[in-house]
Amino acid sequence: MPDHTAADPAGTRPRVLHLISDQRRAGAQNFARDLHRELRRRGQASALCALAPQPAGRPAVETHRGRRTDLSADRACDPSPEASPDREEEPAATLRAAVLGAGRLRPGTLRALRSAARSADVVLAHGSDTLAACALALAGTRTPFVYVSVGHPRYWTATRLRRARGGTLMHRAAAVTTLTDEARTVLEEQFHLPDGKVHVIPNSRAAESYPPADSRDDRRAARHALGLPADVLLVAWIGAIAPEKRLDLALDVLDRLPDVRLAVAGDGPLRDVLARHPAAARAHFLGALPDPAPLYRAADALLLTSDSEGVPGALIEAALAGVPAVATDVGWVREVVRDGATGALVAPGDPLALAEALGKVLACNRAGLGAAARAHALEHFELGAVVDDWQRLVTEVWVDSTTPRS
Repeated sequence: MPDHTAADPAGTRPRVLHLISDQRRAGAQNFARDLHRELRRRGQASALCALAPQPAGRPAVETHRGRRTDLSADRACDPSPEASPDREEEPAATLRAAVLGAGRLRPGTLRALRSAARSADVVLAHGSDTLAACALALAGTRTPFVYVSVGHPRYWTATRLRRARGGTLMHRAAAVTTLTDEARTVLEEQFHLPDGKVHVIPNSRAAESYPPADSRDDRRAARHALGLPADVLLVAWIGAIAPEKRLDLALDVLDRLPDVRLAVAGDGPLRDVLARHPAAARAHFLGALPDPAPLYRAADALLLTSDSEGVPGALIEAALAGVPAVATDVGWVREVVRDGATGALVAPGDPLALAEALGKVLACNRAGLGAAARAHALEHFELGAVVDDWQRLVTEVWVDSTTPRS
């Protein structure tokens, strides 16, 4: 067993507050939840808060064991291991997280964040909106924050204004984390961040949460539970139905593979438009799933068609579940998908190449590709080893913030 106290010889651990932009089940939010749960499982004080609800306008209340509960920041964001159960049933489309305000950067939301941070020793800011919120709300306080960068920095800082804004905000963070060495180089060069400020910690998931289908009956049962057909080639597509995720390409692929069905897990602004695509009759729109694990067990392959990504969590989840992936070669997708070994990589924006690659994966040794994908994910992206790195970093930031300056 790993020594979880190695970075903390005194036996005390900093209290952590995870901040997410809203309650959507998106990549940054899901990772924040998983890291929060694992820290609590290890006995470390941790809390999870959202700047705003999802969908916009939902009151900052939720149901707790049948009761409506006021999610005031001081109480709901208390970062103690006993503050709330680790795993409670969550609504299908949202994460269970205390909501700080009605809007991400509204004055009342920032005041609530400042108040909630009084009960924490370190805040982890998951996503660009949380970076701005922490830089504003925590200015002048003694609580340091770490910005968790999960996307490709060249994509979200494409304009000069965005680069200037991002650089100013990141310089206020005690530390910045990113997913790959290449991403660290981009951040350091583009924003002139000092040596030692940017730390590489890979994206990860808990392997136990994504068990592979252990038999054909298990796969059929998963399909039945999701209302999916039993005896067809089934491909999963998971993500926000937004422009950069390119569900339109996935439907174009479906148009070229008449024997394949597509299971779409997610929601977003383009759903109604894409539901009218000619191939949508063979697509099953499942909405946002409370847990994607059954879909991985149901699927023969995963399809990712994005124009921009960092290191997508869905690819890691599918790999842990033993599902091969066909993906566009963007961001650092190739960190997870090994072309020809665990799936296939294709240049972005090319539905014909995607269809050809997916057809080959489905026709070849899917079980062998899936087993190789799982082995690769267990070695490089399993949550346990990554949490050790997070605990070390959080402790270093906390100790540094409490060390008197000479």
